[in-house]
Amino acid sequence: MNRQTAIVWASVIGIITNVVLVGFKMLVGLISGSIAIILDAVNNLTDVLSSVVTIIGTKLAARQPDEGHPYGHGRIEYLTTLLVGVIILTAGIMAMVESIPKILHPELADYSWNTIVVVVAAIVVKLILGLYVRHAGRRFSSSSLIASGIDALFDAVLSFGTLVGIIVTLVFHVSIDGILGAIISLFIIKTSLEILFEASNEILGQAADRELTSKLKSLICTYPEVSGAYDLILHNYGPTELIGSVRIQIPDNLTAKEIHRLTREISHRIYTKYSVSLTIGIYADNSTKPAHREIREFVMNLVNRYPEIHQVHGLYIDDETKLITFDLVLPAHYSRKPSLKQQLSREIRKTFPGYKCLIEIDIDLG
Repeated sequence: MNRQTAIVWASVIGIITNVVLVGFKMLVGLISGSIAIILDAVNNLTDVLSSVVTIIGTKLAARQPDEGHPYGHGRIEYLTTLLVGVIILTAGIMAMVESIPKILHPELADYSWNTIVVVVAAIVVKLILGLYVRHAGRRFSSSSLIASGIDALFDAVLSFGTLVGIIVTLVFHVSIDGILGAIISLFIIKTSLEILFEASNEILGQAADRELTSKLKSLICTYPEVSGAYDLILHNYGPTELIGSVRIQIPDNLTAKEIHRLTREISHRIYTKYSVSLTIGIYADNSTKPAHREIREFVMNLVNRYPEIHQVHGLYIDDETKLITFDLVLPAHYSRKPSLKQQLSREIRKTFPGYKCLIEIDIDLG
């Protein structure tokens, strides 16, 4: 079963299950006059709508790349997740509005022990559905499906709260229906905001997963010619489409043919193992040569005096042009980038007056 079919199938199962639950809960809620059960049914109804949106979003995201969208349409899934979050948020706000009058003017609902049977069954069904949908979402990297699964698990928890309220009413003849409705609405709102925040981060372009970047760099550095992998950038064009670039540090005496073979092999291996398309640039390295040892040691000792500098790489010393080049890795929020470059350059030229400096600033992306 391919990714698209699996996501649609999981969503269809969710739709069928939630439609059945809506019918049962709405019937029980109307008969008993319980706002908590009715709101629980409404929440399940929004789950139906969320599943429909997920199916539509998955179908649209699976369209082939075209001239206007050369990297495909995968980011539609993140827009779908946003829409699912908005639907859940709307349901939560409506639930809160309906619950407040019940808190101010509580009415004793007419529960029966048959009601308990229905709610218990709903809890079990929602728990199983939530685990299944969340697992499918994680397996097939579908953020909207994961959101639906998490929402279903919360529904099971909230239905358990409703069950507690029913038992309290039957045993102690006290109505906590409105309070339970408000608690349910707060949980729904909290869940929706988390979903919206996560989807917004994906659309805005959050930092790449550090575990993945670490694995990519480690694999690249297994090649004996490579002494370092730097400036790794990954662009997310959907849950299954990662495109990026990286620079590798290699000896400056490699031929163009050798560099071509090396970069081709690395990019092919990365794509085969991690499904990441990487463009590979190079840093030529000659800083380990004995003639350059003094300059290298001075530069490294100099930058070590600045705790804000996370890393130095790409150090190259060109004897013909008397040019020293290297990159500094700084935090994204660091504001004194120009002055720091000027200060380091002055220190180096003061000690090695025959040389010029070219320093580039990189942002620490992990």
